[in-house]
Amino acid sequence: MPKLSIITINYNNVEGLKKTIESVVNQTSDEFEYLVIDGGSTDGSLDIIKKYSDKINYWISEPDNGIYHAMNKGILKAKGDYCQFLNSGDYLIAPDVTAEMLDKIPDCSILYGNKIREVNGQMQVERSFAGRQVTLFDMYVSTFFHAPAYIKKSLFDTYGLYDESLKIVSDWKFYLIAIGLNNEKVVYKDIDLVWFDPNGISSTNKALDKQERKMVLEQVLPPNIRLDYEEFARDGQIMRRLKKSKWAWFMVLNLYRLFFRVDKYL
Repeated sequence: MPKLSIITINYNNVEGLKKTIESVVNQTSDEFEYLVIDGGSTDGSLDIIKKYSDKINYWISEPDNGIYHAMNKGILKAKGDYCQFLNSGDYLIAPDVTAEMLDKIPDCSILYGNKIREVNGQMQVERSFAGRQVTLFDMYVSTFFHAPAYIKKSLFDTYGLYDESLKIVSDWKFYLIAIGLNNEKVVYKDIDLVWFDPNGISSTNKALDKQERKMVLEQVLPPNIRLDYEEFARDGQIMRRLKKSKWAWFMVLNLYRLFFRVDKYL
């Protein structure tokens, strides 16, 4: 049985798919399988898949019900211990990165590395939580980068497949439940693993992202925790804005003085 199943989903993104497939089939490791789930593309994607079909363990091209339906189809066909979702447009940085990630893989539920993306014309390495302990609050305000994560396949048996009623945040919902509420073990390797395509739906539809997150939090978190975290997150946003302000230290100093003035009379 392979250690890893790399799953690529695609729909009418022939140029992105070509980069993704080439980065996978040129890996030096032989301890993974490769699955491509195409949504019935009409832009030439199928020609690219067929070109590399001898190096793809499983592929299908048919209409689906969206991103998470396609990802779930990949999970159900996967035979690896872990799943990595490398969607079309994202690609592996170098031919040896899969071998490096799988080398002496620790006992964990989720293993993750770094993603690279371009920010204002500069290459930026993003390390997610960089190995520190991940908390429920982390999952409340943020998430794991998806492409550089190896997710133990058995977690999908434990917590279920991705919620197909969601368009953008189903992977975040999965992390919120698995890591935030159930404390699944997460391990980090400081390896530059994936180039991230910034044109995905979660990057371009912020309004829907926010709407779905709110709905998930109401479904998943107990009301008392949700309300506490809402207040905590709001206070954190205020402090971050203060730090960027030229008046920040003046305001903090005056709040400090005010506290001690009030404290005198308590």
